[in-house]
Amino acid sequence: MAMTALAEDPQLIAAWRDGDQAAATMLVHRHGRLLGRYLLSRGAPPSDVEDLLQETFFRAFQHVESWRGEGTFRGWLFRIAGNLLKDSHRRGGGRHFVELSDSDRIDLADPESGLAADETADRIQAELARLPRLQREVFCLRVEQGLGYADIATALDTTPGAARVHYHHAVRRLKEAAS
Repeated sequence: MAMTALAEDPQLIAAWRDGDQAAATMLVHRHGRLLGRYLLSRGAPPSDVEDLLQETFFRAFQHVESWRGEGTFRGWLFRIAGNLLKDSHRRGGGRHFVELSDSDRIDLADPESGLAADETADRIQAELARLPRLQREVFCLRVEQGLGYADIATALDTTPGAARVHYHHAVRRLKEAAS
């Protein structure tokens, strides 16, 4: 039975297990772009993202039986990708950061307002780097990727309640840095 793009992840996984390769393709298309943005936001070099994505999906399909449906499939993929990136960082000596280009910056007409905005952004960025790992990762997954607490919990191997608490503390500290 051919699956449609509207099928839920568990249905697509079941179809893939029954030999429907199109179901696997749909899962990759559904989650690949968001996973790629996640890996980039976590410091993956752009040249490595495609390899990390392929390895993420390879491991997911190879070990799909270990996903018990307790969290979302997307959250489980985020956990796999995050673990692969951690392994990559350990092997490669750490994160790689990319400078923002001028086109990424807001062009404010008032030079004083622009300077104040830059200073505030610098303080927030510095405080984000100082956040404890879980607070930083929860904040980034929530704000940059738009994930819900259940997906964040699955990705980071914690509970939705703990993810909410980490997010709350991160927001509080970042607001204080912006003041």
